[in-house]
Amino acid sequence: MNKSLRREILAYVSLGGTMALLQRAAHAQQNEQTGAHPRNFHYGPDNPSETYVKHAYDEQTVDLGEVKMNYVAAGSASSPALLLIPGQTESWWGYEKAIGLLKDRFHVHAVDLRGQGRSTRTPGRYTLDNMGNDLVRFIALVIRRPTVVSGLSSGGVLSAWMSAYAMPGTVRGCLYEDPPLFSSEVNTSYGQSIRQGAAGPMFALWAKYLGDQWSIGDWKGMQEAAARELHLRMPPPSTDEPPQNLKEYDPEWGRSFWTGMWAASCDHAQMLSHVKMPVLFTHHQRRIDDKTGFLIGATSDLQARRVREIIEAAGQPIEYKSFPTMGHPMHQIDPALFANTLTAWAETLKA
Repeated sequence: MNKSLRREILAYVSLGGTMALLQRAAHAQQNEQTGAHPRNFHYGPDNPSETYVKHAYDEQTVDLGEVKMNYVAAGSASSPALLLIPGQTESWWGYEKAIGLLKDRFHVHAVDLRGQGRSTRTPGRYTLDNMGNDLVRFIALVIRRPTVVSGLSSGGVLSAWMSAYAMPGTVRGCLYEDPPLFSSEVNTSYGQSIRQGAAGPMFALWAKYLGDQWSIGDWKGMQEAAARELHLRMPPPSTDEPPQNLKEYDPEWGRSFWTGMWAASCDHAQMLSHVKMPVLFTHHQRRIDDKTGFLIGATSDLQARRVREIIEAAGQPIEYKSFPTMGHPMHQIDPALFANTLTAWAETLKA
């Protein structure tokens, strides 16, 4: 074994990246057998010049123990505190336009979750409970007062986690922006699972061809495989390079969704039965595919109805707003509608 390969193996193992090394070796063997020699990409905190770009707000970090979390803050400290949680593959700057509309009404904080943006990669540690506890620590160390929380998609599930499990006095209320509740579980109690929707197979495809911590980076191979391996025709971007948000994303997070590791210790129905505060649930485009029965969207109508039933049974108020023509990230597509919807609801919360 040559010295450089030995150093590489030791580096991966020391970072807990054994799976990433195995993925890379298997992919290299496949390419050798087929004669393919694709251009591979590698992104992440260990390659910052190729990964990150400048944004409008100054970025900061806080050491949470396991994770150094990247974030931005805007607005007056005398305004109500607001925490914005991005969806999977989204860094804090997905909220950039919304922050501009919210900063006069709130003291806004937007974060990069572990495995995204400039925050720490944590091989083998992408779970709902770990990420939820990161956010509790963030509020305790950075915001330091009761906070309104809003999260999109996976961040919406984290918002639900916060509404159930955050320490008393930490959170005032939670907005779930189009969250995949039940639908991001492998063994779910209501409706379609992660294996019966559009997003799950895409996460699996990214993990397979891009690898944990971008250890493979076969962007072209992933594009070519999409037509063969995705049951629903959701082609990835046709660009020569990945889009900025994917450059800043650890595909292992997607693998943890697909395998069920992300939610294994946090049953969604049980979590929702522990909600202790007011909730706003915005529900966006969704439909059931006629041919496959698969869910196209974050949450089905059946699942959204069950979310409401469980939270109401827990004795908590939940306001449900349906936006059937709205795409998944309202805060990106229509920042004004998002800001107005959030603000109007937040004004009803107790101080």
